[in-house]
Formats: sequence, structure tokens, C-alpha cells
Amino acid sequence: MPESIVIQYKKISWKKYLIISSLFFCLFFAFIISLCSGSSYITPSEVIDILINRGSEFDIIIWEIRLPRVLTAIFAGAGLAIAGATTQVALRNPLASPFTLGISSAAGFGAALAIVIGAGKFIQSYLGGIIVFSYLPLIISAFFFSIVVIIVIIFLAKIKGATPETIILTGIAMSFLFSAATSFMQYFGTTEQVASIVFWLFGSLSKASWIGFWTIFFTFLIISIPIYKWSYHYNALLINDEIAKNLGVNPEKLRLISMILSSLITAIIVSFLGVIGFICLVSPHIARMIIGSDNRYLFPTSILVGANILVFSDIISRIILSPIVLPVGIITSFLGVPVLLYLLIKRKKHWY
Repeated sequence: MPESIVIQYKKISWKKYLIISSLFFCLFFAFIISLCSGSSYITPSEVIDILINRGSEFDIIIWEIRLPRVLTAIFAGAGLAIAGATTQVALRNPLASPFTLGISSAAGFGAALAIVIGAGKFIQSYLGGIIVFSYLPLIISAFFFSIVVIIVIIFLAKIKGATPETIILTGIAMSFLFSAATSFMQYFGTTEQVASIVFWLFGSLSKASWIGFWTIFFTFLIISIPIYKWSYHYNALLINDEIAKNLGVNPEKLRLISMILSSLITAIIVSFLGVIGFICLVSPHIARMIIGSDNRYLFPTSILVGANILVFSDIISRIILSPIVLPVGIITSFLGVPVLLYLLIKRKKHWY
């Protein structure tokens, strides 16, 4: 009997590793396709040659435009996904996400404020899109207000206790507050300012750069390593707080740290790229559906699903109306809504 259980466990583990490997292969395929796609198509063999041997006429296109863009997409998608998975597990709420906590609304207000007071300057491009000309003050402003939300949540959690209800209700209150403040800015802004605010709120990888990539990459590493290390603690938290305490886990402390880490990576990504919705909400659900609720496998699977979704969405945004590049946030929303509705219909009770 014990041997059959061990054999069955090994088979299940092997299947999960196979799923994760398939997602890696999918991501590599998307990576190459993304480098090939754009207003100037470059063949896969040329892309590989440019990556290995510099000196081609397409060097600038690959190394300065497409490579930082696709790498940013990979780690931004991965960061949003791990943030969403962590939030859902920590709060035991399938509809929870860092965006539910008001991070995106706060960042949106920060960006709107920077644009209205003239700190974030925009220019109109030949193709009709809006390109960020001087975006550093805008990023700082967006990040600052995202951190304000995190501080408010931590403060109230310390007073009222870090229960799921307290954290979610605080986040919803912050979301409504900053959404109203952003609408206020748009109402009194000029036509150009309103257009710039709306474009930023769409979320776009057109703002991707090497600085943005390295910032997102290192933040992702800093938050994902401890989250994965605590997988067993999150598994205990999924049952209930009492059992988690009996197993040596401090639910309130773990929940609070989880909110800080997931909010931090979300704030960084939103500050650089704008609001890219649904990835942090949908990716963990897809991962849970194909691999189960064991967080040792759920977290890496969510990361790969999120990265794949954002890279493929970016490819679609660049080729669907070429040479016009659509904001990737529009594509993720179009893809995310039907997927979310499907998951809600097919949702199994034992997922949580």
C-alpha cells in the first residue's frame, strides 16, 4: 500500500513538472516570436544571429527596442502573476489581487498628478500614439502614491488586525478614493493632459527600457524567493488560521508580509508601465486549474502563465493593427474577461 502511494505521488509530481516544462517551452517560443514581430519583420534565424553576433543592420531594433520590451513583458507578467497568487492565497479569496488593494488606482492618481502639474511630458508620435518623453518624475509620483496605500493598509491592519476582511475593505476604500481623485484631475486637465492620462492608464510596453527591465527584474527576484520559500506556510494558511498556528505559522504576520511584497512588485510594474489589468487575477486561476493548489507548484506555474499571457498579448498588440501599436492593457483586458468568466463558471469548490 505505501509503495502504491509513493508511485502515485511520483506520477503526479512528474505530470506537474511536465506542465511547468511545457510552459517554459511556450515562453521561449513567445520570446522568439516577439523579437521577430513588429513593423519590420526579422526572421528567427536572423534574430538568433543578432543575439549571438552583433553587427547587423537590425542591431538597434533588437537590442534597444524589442529585447528590453520582451524581457520587461516576461518579468512584468511574472511579477503580476506571483503578486496575484500570493494575495489570493494569503487572503483565501479567489477574487483578491493587488489591484483590489488599490495599488493601481493610487499609481494612476500619481501619474495623473505628475501629468497635470507638468512633471510628466508627452509628445505625439507620427503613428498617432503617445510616447513618454520624460517619464522619470511620473514613475516616482506613481510609485510614491502606491507606497502610500501600502502604508495605510499596514497601519489599519496593525490597529484592527491583519484579517482578510480588513485588508480587502481597506484596499477597496483606497481604490475608490484614488479613482475619484484621478477623475477630478481629468475633469480639470487640458485635452492633451487628459489624453496622456488615459494613455498611461491603459498600460503599455512602449515605455519599456533597460532601466525599467532591471528594476522590475531585481524586484521580482527579491519578492519571489521568500514567497516560494514559504510555500508550506501558505499551504497551512489555506486550511484555516487555527491549523496554521498549530503548525507554527503566524497567520497575521505572514498575511501582512505577503501584502507588502505583492504590493511592492505591483507598484514597481504599474509605475513603469501603467495599469495592466487581469494578469494578476486570471493567471493564478489558470495555474490552479491545470496544476492544483499546492503552492510549491502553483507559484512557479502562475509566474510562467503570467509571463506567457503578457508576452503573447504584446505580440497581438503590435501586429493586429500594424504599424499602429495598441496599449497592451487593452489586449489583456479583452483576453482576461472571457477567461475569467469561464473560470468562474467552471470553478471547483476545492480550489480554496
